[in-house]
Parts: sequence; C-alpha cells; structure tokens
Amino acid sequence: MPKIKSIHHVAVVVEDMEKSLAFWRDALGMELHELRDVPAEKSQVAFLPLDGAEVELVMPTTDDSGIAKYLAKRGAGMHHICLQVDDIVGMLSQLKQKNIRLINEEPRKADDGKQYAFIHPESTGGVLVELYQI
Repeated sequence: MPKIKSIHHVAVVVEDMEKSLAFWRDALGMELHELRDVPAEKSQVAFLPLDGAEVELVMPTTDDSGIAKYLAKRGAGMHHICLQVDDIVGMLSQLKQKNIRLINEEPRKADDGKQYAFIHPESTGGVLVELYQI
C-alpha cells in the first residue's frame, strides 16, 4: 500500500519575486537555495529550504500560464501543499478507487526526474494537493 512520507513543500503564488524574497529571505532570514525558471510551467520558482521541507515561491512568467490564471482569479497567497509519497502510481490508483478527483491521472515528470501529480481541490476540502515521488 502506498504511503505518504512527509510534507515536501508549501507553494505560495507571488506577484513580484523580489518583493516576496524581501520578506521570506531578508526579513525572516530563510536561505534562498535556488531561483529557477520552469519553462514547462511558464513560471519562476524560488526554493527556500527548512528542516525537512521547503517553501516554494511561484511567480508566473507569462500572462497565459496556469499560475497567471490562478493569480488573476484568486490573488497571491498559498497555492498548494505537496506531499512526498513512496509510490505515486500506486497512490493515484488508490485515490481513483476511492473516487477522488485527480487533475493528473498519470504522473508527470519534472526536469530533475521527480514525478508529480495534482489532486483536485474539490476532493480535498478546498486545498490543491500535489504528490511527489523522488
């Protein structure tokens, strides 16, 4: 049976990366591990690690990306929580069997090899949930 291993990250949608980093990095003192463009998602992501997890700041780089549409509709703020799993295919299968609405029926693959999939907020009490397998 597939299992949740940990909270991997919490993602926050931001309008202005430098302004957001002024809070998270400069005011709170969190280390900026990496600032990366993610062309496949039309976004820029800042990775700020904590003990066993990280905060990800996500900013759209185009007006037509999913993140840009989210930002226009809901504004800046928490976007999703990501849970690391030991078997993403098994977890998606288990969720389908329980009639959980999935955004991704099959895992997608990130540039770094991680597999990920999203669960629709309709099935989670309003929270967008991402599953990660490293």
